Amino acid sequence: MDEQALPLALGVLGVVALAFLAVLVWSLIWVHGDAEKRGRSGCLVAILVFMVGWPLSLVLWLVARPDEPRR
Repeated sequence: MDEQALPLALGVLGVVALAFLAVLVWSLIWVHGDAEKRGRSGCLVAILVFMVGWPLSLVLWLVARPDEPRR
């Protein structure tokens, strides 16, 4: 194996891991705000989305989320 291959692979893996983490955090922030806007507990919904099995639970929230309250 080439001496430069391992640092390059670790660098690519680090970039992929940071991108994954950024998408995860962004989606949880979005879910929190969306739940609050729809009259639900944002913290509770964000925790449930994370704990139940992100990204499947994110899709479930998108499908089953309540309508926005009328103003």
